[in-house]
Amino acid sequence: SASASPLTAAPLAGHPHSASCPPPPSCTFRRELVRRMSEQGKGSVSASAAAPAPGSDTYKGWLFKWTNYLKGYQRRWFVLSNGLLSYYRTQAEMAHTCRGTINLATAHIDTEDACNIVLSSGGRTYHLKASTEVERQRWVTALELAKAKAIRMMNDQSDDSGDEEPAAQSDRSEIQGTLKILVSKLDDLSTCNDLIAKHGAALQRSLSELEGLKIPLEGGEKIKAVNERATLFRITSNAMINACRDFLDLAETHSRRWQRALQYEREQRTHLEETIEQLAKQHNSLERAWREAPTLATSTPKGSERLHKEEASDEDEFFDAMEDSPAFITVTMSPSCNDVSGKELQPRRRRRTRIPDKPNYSLNLWSIMKNCIGKELSKIPMPVNFNEPLSMLQRLSEDLEYHELLDKAARCDSSLEQMCLVAAFSVSSYSTTVHRTAKPFNPLLGETYELDRLEEFGYRSLCEQVSHHPPAAAHHVISQRGWTLRQEITIASKFRGKYLSIMPLGAIHLQFQSSGNHYVWRKVTSTVHNIIVGKLWIDQSGDIEIVNHRTRDTCQLKFSPYSYFSKDVPRKVTGVVADSGGQANYILSGTWDDKIESAKIVQSSRGGGGTEGKQKTVYQTLPPKLLWKKYSLPDNAENMYHFSALALTLNEPEEGVGLTDSRLRPDQKLMEEGRWDEANAEKQRLEEKQRAVRRRREAEASDAINDGREYEGYQPLWFHQRRDSITGEKSFVYKGGYWETKERQDWSMCPDIF
Repeated sequence: SASASPLTAAPLAGHPHSASCPPPPSCTFRRELVRRMSEQGKGSVSASAAAPAPGSDTYKGWLFKWTNYLKGYQRRWFVLSNGLLSYYRTQAEMAHTCRGTINLATAHIDTEDACNIVLSSGGRTYHLKASTEVERQRWVTALELAKAKAIRMMNDQSDDSGDEEPAAQSDRSEIQGTLKILVSKLDDLSTCNDLIAKHGAALQRSLSELEGLKIPLEGGEKIKAVNERATLFRITSNAMINACRDFLDLAETHSRRWQRALQYEREQRTHLEETIEQLAKQHNSLERAWREAPTLATSTPKGSERLHKEEASDEDEFFDAMEDSPAFITVTMSPSCNDVSGKELQPRRRRRTRIPDKPNYSLNLWSIMKNCIGKELSKIPMPVNFNEPLSMLQRLSEDLEYHELLDKAARCDSSLEQMCLVAAFSVSSYSTTVHRTAKPFNPLLGETYELDRLEEFGYRSLCEQVSHHPPAAAHHVISQRGWTLRQEITIASKFRGKYLSIMPLGAIHLQFQSSGNHYVWRKVTSTVHNIIVGKLWIDQSGDIEIVNHRTRDTCQLKFSPYSYFSKDVPRKVTGVVADSGGQANYILSGTWDDKIESAKIVQSSRGGGGTEGKQKTVYQTLPPKLLWKKYSLPDNAENMYHFSALALTLNEPEEGVGLTDSRLRPDQKLMEEGRWDEANAEKQRLEEKQRAVRRRREAEASDAINDGREYEGYQPLWFHQRRDSITGEKSFVYKGGYWETKERQDWSMCPDIF
């Protein structure tokens, strides 16, 4: 869990500094740091002087890490290696206990003042202080270089979900760093070897020439040349001998350390596996006992649905209950009934309302996930037991469940009212995730999914998997009711042991034809908790900024992360809609799993400091209006993967769809029918088929390079890459032709992926 942030936590009573930021390090503070370091004989300056220079593979030293307002900054030993920044309480802890790690490939590095460094990644934030400005700059340089290298390494990894088997051993950052040093020494030996061969050949030529000489004067010059080359040869040989000695000493020293460390890791791993298995067995026994006791099941207290508290970090951090509260207070002028807007339209075509019940398959999750900590989710070979019978393309299409919000927004005359509805639509896409903790199928490269609701609701949607590394899907929707939506989503995800972070990357574009309003926003981070033990639950956290690029209106939405100590309702969302001048016009509030309301602001004023030490803006508003309300789930939804009414229809057979449509994917169909063993076998067949195609494509590219020809590479069928004029990013946009091809029923251009 993240350390308490000194930027947001409220100060203690009588604290002399502002809550917005801790005071910059004064001279007295810096002298105190140096004094404490000198007393222990391992100051950050001396430690870093002994460490490799920034840009090398490993960088170590003492830094001060913010813990909380009770303990302030605490001295910690930091190790930067292999793209990971880890910290320990002491250097001795490096052999057995890591207190925390941040992956620099996805981290944001920021500097506040002369000695501060702020690192944030996946909801985790470290506030660090160096003893001097020079020391801070050394660390920042090392972190930036390590981040760039980590990003390159991540991009160079294998791009297929089945290519990598889970590692059988724990990755230790220090060992990885030492291995890189050994490789560097081997390179030195190779370079010296080449030089020796070169100079040896030159010496041989000189000796041959010497033998053929007859004139004493010329012979003397040649002998001099031979002596010079012999001297050069001797210097190079000595360098090689020294490099060999260094290499052998380093290998011998670290081999003993590795043996001790690996033995300790094996023992710890065995102990951890035994503990987790026992916990899992106890958890399963409790679940069975609970299911077999109907009287207890029917009398479950309402408060039992409260989410589990996250495990504490190494430093017993406590968060102020008001820390994440919005920076405003709303006061309603007069009570009145809420306006419920939007009606659920009844489709003309009769579609299915149920799928086969989910089989009760038991599976030891720990046996599969224990070797996957820190890996990209798409690179973990997973059985269908952890999936739901829908693909990621179909999950993306579920964003349209509350399309009527956009239909209503298209009829708005006011751009600010339209912004409120667009904001409600952006929140509504998360409502289906509250119980949906299963993983969707990773689409195959070239896989498509169409959602044709032209007759019922006036829109058509098309998704295509346009890239497999990184996995990316492009989505395009056109509505006869005056709007167009497009997005390209790349999913970055990491399994961290007790939770799984899912970070959608890419922008969402929404345009309204009548007004020309063009809205752009991005999705927030999703986190799945209790991966190993306990009931899975999902949370959404982060900020969404929606911008109307025609009028420059904005909406700032905040998804508050769940906190055991907070008095706020779980899954809370708050927001402010402002015009181009920055003037707030509407307040949005609600939860991402239930409803969103808007209230028009009629007056605003600066409030008092409050008990939490923050000055809030007080908004006086009209009574709130209901913008969006979540539909109830169908009957028996808990046995049908908690699918919504729309989700139940997504995999329904449809005539005339493309040959690459997700409805035709055999492993997904078998899973929906409850034939999971057959589905797993079919999933392996499809992945091997995809790998064979990728290997053939790589061979073709290699042949083209060898022949000096250009190789275009894989190109999607219905989307092409263009640079966006607003975001400046390259993204895949619909190039047309799919619906015309469907009318002709000519799918001859479709690849054979199933």
